[in-house]
Amino acid sequence: MNNNADTFSISGRIRSALHAIEGIVEVMRSQHNAWLHALATLCVLAAGYAFGVSTSQWCFLIMAITGVWVVEALNTAFELLCDVISPEFHPLVKKSKDVAAGAVLLSAIGAATIGFVIFLPYVTPYL
Repeated sequence: MNNNADTFSISGRIRSALHAIEGIVEVMRSQHNAWLHALATLCVLAAGYAFGVSTSQWCFLIMAITGVWVVEALNTAFELLCDVISPEFHPLVKKSKDVAAGAVLLSAIGAATIGFVIFLPYVTPYL
């Protein structure tokens, strides 16, 4: 693989995009929680469309959704690297994986809070 920063090619950019897509597929294939994130993403997009949220609200929702997906992908990459470095159980590897999983949970809680703040005014009249 040529990592020369001075070389640019369209085919190289296409290859990079294909590798990135492979990474997304790996997250979806190997992480059960990614399917929950996918379901939540679809629900939020549907609710945003149904309630006609404002452009600025869409921006917050998109940032929250993207944040959760990015942290989930980084957590997956981190877990895979940990498994290579220490295939056998190690208490510090467990702790580091727990911390990374905690980051995903924190991002999901933050995203849910953003969703709650945005959607509560739309839902309240129906309660």
